[in-house]
Amino acid sequence: MPIAADLLTQVTTAPPQEAWQAITAYLWEQFSAPIAPAAADAEVVRRDKDLNELDNVISGSAWELWSHFEACIPKASDSLVSFWGSNPDGRAILILDGLSLRETPWLLTEAERRGYKIRDAGCRGSELPAETTPFAKSLGFSQRSALDNNGAGAAHKLKGATTANCDLNWLDCVNLVGSQTGFAFWHHWPDARMHDLSGPGASLHKLAKETYQKLTSDDFWALVERLTTGRRLVITSDHGYAACGHFHDIVDKDQSGYMKTVFKSGRSADPSSKDGSWVPPIDMKLTTASGTHQLVLGRRKWKSAAGYPTLQHGGLSLLEVFVPYIELAR
Repeated sequence: MPIAADLLTQVTTAPPQEAWQAITAYLWEQFSAPIAPAAADAEVVRRDKDLNELDNVISGSAWELWSHFEACIPKASDSLVSFWGSNPDGRAILILDGLSLRETPWLLTEAERRGYKIRDAGCRGSELPAETTPFAKSLGFSQRSALDNNGAGAAHKLKGATTANCDLNWLDCVNLVGSQTGFAFWHHWPDARMHDLSGPGASLHKLAKETYQKLTSDDFWALVERLTTGRRLVITSDHGYAACGHFHDIVDKDQSGYMKTVFKSGRSADPSSKDGSWVPPIDMKLTTASGTHQLVLGRRKWKSAAGYPTLQHGGLSLLEVFVPYIELAR
C-alpha cells in the first residue's frame, strides 16, 4: 500500500518534532490494527514490506531526522520510570526482549477479549543503538542479567522492585511472581528466537507464526494475570528488530566494502575512524544517551562471508527503534 503523499510531505518538509509525530501516528495506525489469525504471518510480512517507502525516504532525503530522534520520541525507559513512580500501591513491568510493533495486535486483541482494561497503548522509542544493554543501563541496571533472582540491589530507577530475568516457559514464570507490590520481569523471548531464526529462509514468516501462538496462549495470559493481581502492568520492549532478509543488498563495491569493514555483519559499531563520504549517507555517527555510536542507516545490507542475518537489530530503521508500550489493569 503506497504511503500517503501528505505524510511524505510532512516527513521531508516539517520541523523534526512534527515529522516524528506524524511518523509515530502512522506506525501505530498501521501496526496496531487487528490481524485475522489465519493471516498471521502473511499480514505481518505485508505490513513490514509496505513500510519500505517510508523507511527509504527517512534514510534518503530526510536522513537528518535521525539526529533528532531521541529529542522528539518519548523513550520506553523514561515511560517505565514515570509509570513506576506514579503507581506505588501496585506496579509491574513485563519486558519482552525484542518485541516489535509487529506483535502489537495480538496483545491488544487478547487483552480486550480476556477482559483487561487498556489504560495506555502507543509507540515508544528504544535507546540508540537499539540494543539490550543500553536499555538496561537507562533503567539503572548494569546489564540485563543484573535482574536475575532479584539480584539488582537498590541502585536502579525502579525503587522497591523485585526483579526476574529468564527464558523459562510462561507457566514456570508464573511461579516466580508473588504478591510483591512492585515486580519487574525481563523475559528473553522473542529476541532469543529471533536470533535462532536469523539464518537463510522465511524467518519473518516463521517468527510471525510463533509470536501469534505465544501471545494468544493461555499460558502467556496466566503470567499476565499473575502480574496484574493487585498491580497495574506495562508490557513493552527494549528494542524491535529489522527483517533484513527483505532488504536489498548494497551493490556499489566501495560502499559494500566500507560497510563490511566498519560493521562486519552487524547493525551498529563503535565509532569508526572511517567516515562514509556518500550523500545521502549509508551510516551515521550519532552521540546518544548511551555514548557515540556508528549505526547502519535504513534498510541496507551487504554480502558477507558468514551471510548477513535475516533478522537483526541495532541500526536505524523504524521497526528497530520503535516499540509497543501497553498498560493493562484487571
